[in-house]
Amino acid sequence: MQRRSFLKGAGVVTVVVVGGGVWRAYDQGVFSVGEGPAYEPWKDWRKESNTGPLALVRAAILAASPHNTQPWLFKVTDSSIELYIDTQRNVGALDPYLREEHIGMGCALENLMLAAAANGYQATVTLLPGKLGPIPAEPKPELLARVDLTTGKREESELYDAIPHRHTNRSAYLPQKAIPPEFVDTLSRLASDDSDVRMFLFTADTDRKKIVEISSAANSEIYADPEVTRGSDRWIRINWSNVQKFRDGLTFDAFGAPPIATAVMKMMPLWMLRWAGSKQEKNGYANLMLSAPLIGIITVHDRYDRQNCLRAGRVWQRAHLLATARGLAGRPCNEAVEMIDHEKALGKPPRRAGLLGEMLGDAAWQPTFVFYMGYPTWTARASPRRPLENVVL
Repeated sequence: MQRRSFLKGAGVVTVVVVGGGVWRAYDQGVFSVGEGPAYEPWKDWRKESNTGPLALVRAAILAASPHNTQPWLFKVTDSSIELYIDTQRNVGALDPYLREEHIGMGCALENLMLAAAANGYQATVTLLPGKLGPIPAEPKPELLARVDLTTGKREESELYDAIPHRHTNRSAYLPQKAIPPEFVDTLSRLASDDSDVRMFLFTADTDRKKIVEISSAANSEIYADPEVTRGSDRWIRINWSNVQKFRDGLTFDAFGAPPIATAVMKMMPLWMLRWAGSKQEKNGYANLMLSAPLIGIITVHDRYDRQNCLRAGRVWQRAHLLATARGLAGRPCNEAVEMIDHEKALGKPPRRAGLLGEMLGDAAWQPTFVFYMGYPTWTARASPRRPLENVVL
């Protein structure tokens, strides 16, 4: 083959390969981070046209939830909003009693209450009593709380203003950048008005290392269960078209990788992603946790009490909003508590409950949510959100 013909042929192949790569990058949303209908709720939540109680729901749907399942439904009138949990939106064996989904409902309730004050409502909450049980065989919406609304004084707060900026940050943090003591003090008092919730904070290296050891071991064990993996995987949105279609779940943009690495992951086929995942650093998760200068544990008197779950969720949402407002980042790291659920569901001895209980040193409190905070290396991206018409009954 003549050199000119070879180069011409090579050029065609190069154009096809590069062109195909550009097309896949476009098709996988590499050039559209945070764009499209799935992300509009973050941008239009406080438009002037958003008046009345629906403005409160627009804030509520921007709350945190496990695996971004968004288990909430709302029944809205001019004077009240009822919150329902959609029990079919769950992560299966990872959350066998829907404890974490109920905590997510508490997060939505906190956003709603902050928005009520900011929109000139006096809001009164009624939490319905109940105990958590196994995931129902025939899932259906269940009423959890009612918020009654009357005219009040319009009061915005730094937590309310932080709502559209709060995103879970899964990147590494900056261990050498200390968290201001005044922030830690404010954080420690966020649950002081609720006798059923208490927050324990750990900043000492020895304490954080113990919690990381417990959490890392729990992470390895719980995801070794195929049922847990199956329930978790169905909420991972690999294709950009599914991100825009379902508008929920975990996306590449929210995984906390650097921008270039995120772009590369989006373009990988599934088999290559699985291969890359198998080559990850052995202690990667533990190192991520240790990069954060602060680890917190939110506790309640009964982790399987429905009202306690909602209250714990409100406290976590409040804490994450405070961190966001003050320039810090936060991430849940709940594997140890998930193992408590897992051991209970399988009828095993409560080993993880004992380990976390030793960290607390107070038998009156049961861990129900673990998180870490610090200054991140990368800015967190928004996660997709379902539209209002999908969550209003």
